[in-house]
Amino acid sequence: MLFIFMALFPSIFAPYAPEERFMPYEAPSEEHLLGTNDIGNDVLSELMFGARISMTVGFMAALISTLIGTALGLCSGYFRGIIDELLMGFTDVILVIPKIPLIIVLGAFLRPSIWILIAILGLLSWESTARVTRSKTLQLREAGYVKSAQCMGFSSYHIMKSDIFPNIIHVLFPKFMLATASAMISEASLSFLGLGDVSMKSWGMMLSFAFSQGGFIREMWWWYMPPGICITLCVLSIASIGFGLEAKEEEHSREGVNTL
Repeated sequence: MLFIFMALFPSIFAPYAPEERFMPYEAPSEEHLLGTNDIGNDVLSELMFGARISMTVGFMAALISTLIGTALGLCSGYFRGIIDELLMGFTDVILVIPKIPLIIVLGAFLRPSIWILIAILGLLSWESTARVTRSKTLQLREAGYVKSAQCMGFSSYHIMKSDIFPNIIHVLFPKFMLATASAMISEASLSFLGLGDVSMKSWGMMLSFAFSQGGFIREMWWWYMPPGICITLCVLSIASIGFGLEAKEEEHSREGVNTL
């Protein structure tokens, strides 16, 4: 919640505007709690505004991957047959593609942009969501209320939207959280390699500039340690929520089996 609030309202935490400049390479002081970088920007202000960029990439990429995986998993599990074979075969192909090398190649050839990065991460991270959705849809397809809806003549789209999808949201939310954490790590890695949008100062881009502009050589810990710590804590927090929800879902599933 702290990181979300920081991303939504960075001006509340940031003492200065991100483009405001002072003396470069200043050490932490009362005026600049985390010092300044190579062009004189306040590092603390950059850190607060960088939360918005990093978390936007994470949540937007996870949203895209979750939507794609859910749609393919629903169609595959509900229609079965040749559609299931084709969609799962396509999923297997995407699954074996090495993600990070492909993203690096695409990022190098395409114009660096936060939206291109979101699209690439979202379009290449939906396989596990599709498999989980398909598995759950195969179970729900045989439920009595779904059979009743089919007998009453409701369309497949209506049944998937109204009868199956609401009953798999509790499975999708943990996958969404884990996809968010994975996208944030990927964004930080690509930005550190210089494949991010330099006009959008994310936490990963802050690390990249600290490395390339002498922050590590000058031992300016106040420049590179805060964004690294924020990435670590934010990813761990989101992943912990995802793992906790997955464990809770597995516990409920075991209880349901035992009850039956």
